[in-house]
Amino acid sequence: LHENADITCAQNEVKVLFDSVLALQPRVSTGGGVSREDTIDKAAETILDKTPVPWLMLDIQKSFPVMHENSLNTVLQQECLRYNKLLVEMRSTLSNVRKALKGIVVMSAELDSLATNLFNNQVPGMWESKAYPSLKPLVLWMDDLIKRCAFIQDWIDNGMPITFWISGFFFPQAFL
Repeated sequence: LHENADITCAQNEVKVLFDSVLALQPRVSTGGGVSREDTIDKAAETILDKTPVPWLMLDIQKSFPVMHENSLNTVLQQECLRYNKLLVEMRSTLSNVRKALKGIVVMSAELDSLATNLFNNQVPGMWESKAYPSLKPLVLWMDDLIKRCAFIQDWIDNGMPITFWISGFFFPQAFL
């Protein structure tokens, strides 16, 4: 195989190995200490507290109208729409998983998967489908999301930035 193919093959094998090890973790704690459910609830609470509030699109459309003279307003609106979809999904699912842990709502397969991902510090699949591509673990992914949203919020608050964080865009091709 080509050297790059060898590297990719090795990376895939390691990922499968680590996913298997994580899947073998016990899901019930028998000793003292913090239970799995408490850990998941604390992680969900922390992430929910850090998750930015979605933007009000009417305010953005009013402040940054789509015009032929300034195509960057279109980019800003599209970025806000994409991030809003992710932020709404995150807030909803985190709230629901906390309710499910308390027995208020039924723990569906999706919420169980989310809980397992929170416990394993992995970005949940239901968020990945609405998010930008990233290979970061959940904690670093969350830090990155907060920085990306701060960049967009700064654009909204202070007008068009002097320099642009290209990799901070959800869809950088729209900017180019």
